[in-house]
Amino acid sequence: MSTHPIHLLPPGATLGVLGGGQLGRMFAHAAQAMGYFTAVLDADADSPAGRISHHHIRTAYDDPDGLAQLASLCDAVTTEFENVPAVALAALAGQCPVAPAARAVAVAQDRAQEKAHFVACGVPCAPHAVIETAEQLAAVPTSLLPGILKTARLGYDGKGQVRVQTAAELAAAWVQLGRVPCVLEQMLPLAFECSVIVARGHDGATVHLPVQRNLHRDGILAVTEVHEGNVPPALASQAVEAAISIANGLLYVGVLCVEFFVLQDGRLVVNEIAPRPHNSGHYSQNACDVSQFELQVRTMAGLPLVQPRLHSAAVMLNLLGDLWFTQGDTAQTPPWEAVLQLPGAHLHLYGKSAAKHGRKMGHLNITAATPEAARATALQAAALLGIAPF
Repeated sequence: MSTHPIHLLPPGATLGVLGGGQLGRMFAHAAQAMGYFTAVLDADADSPAGRISHHHIRTAYDDPDGLAQLASLCDAVTTEFENVPAVALAALAGQCPVAPAARAVAVAQDRAQEKAHFVACGVPCAPHAVIETAEQLAAVPTSLLPGILKTARLGYDGKGQVRVQTAAELAAAWVQLGRVPCVLEQMLPLAFECSVIVARGHDGATVHLPVQRNLHRDGILAVTEVHEGNVPPALASQAVEAAISIANGLLYVGVLCVEFFVLQDGRLVVNEIAPRPHNSGHYSQNACDVSQFELQVRTMAGLPLVQPRLHSAAVMLNLLGDLWFTQGDTAQTPPWEAVLQLPGAHLHLYGKSAAKHGRKMGHLNITAATPEAARATALQAAALLGIAPF
């Protein structure tokens, strides 16, 4: 099936997105601010992106009629959710330009393929073994234990993962996960986690956001801190170089997040990629002169990519639905007025109809002239909201 190359799409064109979540919503806001029309394909009539877009096609991601309608409306299409079927992207690519390409998304959807790609790019990753059969399970070397068993597909935000100490626990965990294809990763002594967001154009040009230092809680990103020196400079350069190598190896077009572990001995290993804007890049809306969502628009529309500049130190706090339930079982609005009295506080809520435990409801960006000021204010905001200190 032929694919359509990306050409320059000036403002006034229509940009489409598969997926109606908060990433689609923020992409649509950025596109609309630059003068583009937007279309969203998502089955949920109440989806955050669908509610604010010019067009909302309410079908499943793999519905042929819905995809045909999206292609007829749009001059280019992207995705905001890595579990959109790669076959849907491939089908769309026969009808209009699609970025990122189905092949790149397919690699990100499968941990075994993803690990193989890292190895091919010469980027270090955790020692691991692919487990698809009982024979492969029996052959796992003991050196990989203790480890984390992860489903090869459809795992995100800590889901589809089991920590295992022994061969017996590993065997039980594989059964627990339904004997689906899995990857066992050796547990590594972590110092901290970081990520890099790269934007790559159809011409191969790349730009990147500064390296983000991340704190996860229960497998979900809780805090991102970005400022000069948040990661040792040599390590930051290595992470950026690795992220660009991974993007180039995929012939990627669009915004790609590459997540890394920094080990206690100072080594950097890649964890996983997300073929879309990422939670850890949300600070860029207020702390950079070009946000990750504007970069997504530029890659889709064939516009020039300019290197983003960090103009403020920043801390991003993830706002989960739990914050609505700090007083009991009845949802109560968090104290936004008190939070917004803090200097440099920027509130982003995603327009979701109901708060639920663990659901991403929004984020709070704190910007300041110095890292110390940003952190101090972010800790004040966390205390007001009932977020544990960091």
